[in-house]
Amino acid sequence: MVVETAALEANGLRFAADTAGQGDTVALLLHGFPEARQSWYRQIPFLAELGWRVVAPDLRGYGGTSRPEGKAAYSIEHLTDDVAALFAALGGKRRILIGHDWGGVIAWQTALRGKVHLDGLIILNAPHPDAFARELARGWAQRRRSWYVAFFQLPLLPEWLLTRKGGAPLVKMFKSHSHKIPAEQLEIYRRNMLQPGAATAMLNYYRANFSGLAGGAGSNPVITVPTLMIWGKDDLALDIALTEGNEQFVEDFTLHKLPRASHWVQQDAPDEVNATIAEWARGKGLA
Repeated sequence: MVVETAALEANGLRFAADTAGQGDTVALLLHGFPEARQSWYRQIPFLAELGWRVVAPDLRGYGGTSRPEGKAAYSIEHLTDDVAALFAALGGKRRILIGHDWGGVIAWQTALRGKVHLDGLIILNAPHPDAFARELARGWAQRRRSWYVAFFQLPLLPEWLLTRKGGAPLVKMFKSHSHKIPAEQLEIYRRNMLQPGAATAMLNYYRANFSGLAGGAGSNPVITVPTLMIWGKDDLALDIALTEGNEQFVEDFTLHKLPRASHWVQQDAPDEVNATIAEWARGKGLA
């Protein structure tokens, strides 16, 4: 399956995206922090073989996508508007949204806000916002893991830390979580972080949405879209308790936990992730 790179115009921005496949089902893949569209390189051709048109963009501020200035440009309102605009530009009769980490946060919020009709939602190691609020309220288990979110609110220092020595700390961070991410992927992430203004744009996801990430539980409607959650059990940033009780937030919820997979689950366990998505999609009549 041939993977091509395209430029997509949506929501006033120009998105760089890797694409493959054809058909009336569009699968939009949203990467996390501090990754890029290439984090899906093992999923794109596989999902295209399911009969989907697969599109994995660099999110706003990342890689080859437009990088608007200012913290406010990275609010969840703009991020979910990007998703709706990308789906509108891509067309398709059925729409499947797949997100990891920050891409998962955006995917949850897109479904909750009803900005676009979805036929399937797939979340990789990203908590439902009410589950996240619940675990923060329970005690220190998740609070300790989320210390970096507060650190990222500081001006300038996080940028300096991530980009000093040519981005060596960024590479070290990835390697401290996983030894399975290929060196060529780490090099893409490192180079992207060093682009002018890129580190600030990436950190602005946390800065523009800090209060939302720590918001109260119980404020969101129940999601009716069939939803699959895939979770690497060795996640150092997110407690496994975040996978519990999601049935109260999602009407049609499927959970699949993967042992010996870190937060970077689709890169640690690509074959298992692909097989899980395929089995779920066939069971839901989406493939």
